[in-house]
Amino acid sequence: MRGTSSFLIVANRLPVDRVGDNQWRRSPGGLVTAIAPVMQRRDGAWLGWTGAAGEELKPFDHDGMHLIPVPLSSLEIELYYEGFSNATLWPLYHDVVAPPVYSRVLWDAYRAVNDRFARAAAEAAAPGALVWVQDYQLQLVPAMLRRLRPDVKIGFFLHIPFPPIELFYQLPWRKELVEGLLGADLVGFQRPGGAQNFIRLCRRLLGTPVQRMEVLLEERTVRAEAFPISVDFGEFDQLVRDPNVQARAKEIRGELGDPEHVLLGVDRLDYTKGIGQRLKAFSELLKEGSLMPGEASFVQIATPSRERVEEYVRLRNDIELMVGRINGEHGQLGRQPINYFHQSYDRQELAALYCAADVMVVTPLRDGMNLVAKEYVACRHDLRGALVLSEFAGAADELRQAYLVNPYDIDGMKRAMLAAMRATPHEIGRRMRSLRRRVATHNVDKWASDFLTALES
Repeated sequence: MRGTSSFLIVANRLPVDRVGDNQWRRSPGGLVTAIAPVMQRRDGAWLGWTGAAGEELKPFDHDGMHLIPVPLSSLEIELYYEGFSNATLWPLYHDVVAPPVYSRVLWDAYRAVNDRFARAAAEAAAPGALVWVQDYQLQLVPAMLRRLRPDVKIGFFLHIPFPPIELFYQLPWRKELVEGLLGADLVGFQRPGGAQNFIRLCRRLLGTPVQRMEVLLEERTVRAEAFPISVDFGEFDQLVRDPNVQARAKEIRGELGDPEHVLLGVDRLDYTKGIGQRLKAFSELLKEGSLMPGEASFVQIATPSRERVEEYVRLRNDIELMVGRINGEHGQLGRQPINYFHQSYDRQELAALYCAADVMVVTPLRDGMNLVAKEYVACRHDLRGALVLSEFAGAADELRQAYLVNPYDIDGMKRAMLAAMRATPHEIGRRMRSLRRRVATHNVDKWASDFLTALES
């Protein structure tokens, strides 16, 4: 299709989903929303896996983006993606909420796939190109790419939390991963604490000299910095003003029986999201009589995720058993307190759900950022929604006017949910106005611009 690119994104997945033979649509994720406009302005390319096993495709163009597929076999998906990325790194980086799996076979697959991505990036990058590597699946790529192409400028951004030294030291391949990240010129994190953890790790593990937030290598300097990711505020704000979305929001409340309070959770079905803890808190409010029958309805969207990984299969069974038990104990004929949906929704339906919800409950046990919290804020131009937010989500650093909670503290969550439901319109409006001001000014464009400006300088 064309030659090399001066701006290259390297990510585990391409920014498109297949909808038919040689037909694609742009993926709905936050990363795609953030970076696609930047790519289009810079005439860049995106390198990643298509999502299908054993598929080898030539580069192609879609929606103003040049896309370069990297193939993965079914065994590599099992070992590199489901294995080392999501059974080893994911739980380790999320405070060991689930036990990580430490396997040499998984590590070998991770290293081999990272090498393939690095070689593909080396071929696709123009002389002196800017290469932006994304997330935990590709932490070895920066150093591998630098060995192949010392002329390019490399940035890396980690979308999930970066753990403290005491946890990271569990990893048998800790040194290799840190050295992999040090191949970048700039390493970005969601929160300042993640950047500080990385700097301390470089000093203690490698004995590398550091100065403030910089690692001083012999031939160059690597900077670590926080760049909190965000959402396209304008897109969501415009979407919820659509009369069809507003009408759908009213329909949703009607379908729920027009309760006084609608609470909403929207998450991937993941053990880090704290779904069980929030449902337990809600059920106790019903059981103790703090909420009367029919007064409140909790809608929990749990998007399917990693359904072949054993831990996720067990989690789904546990959550569905909990929902059934709560509805059995507290439900009424034709009306149940928890409406649980294990499926995906498009942006219009999600926006309508955000509009319908009086209280958004976002209670991860650990999260890099959590864009659902920011999406909800962007959708509430009416200043009528309340946000209950875990202090262990990266978004808590910015959204200080939310009802902040410790998701491990069930009684504290109960108090926050009740406070959000009982708050006066004036109190709700005051908090939401402040939250919207923050999300509007620190939007996804600012995130991408801040990172790239820092990398290019």
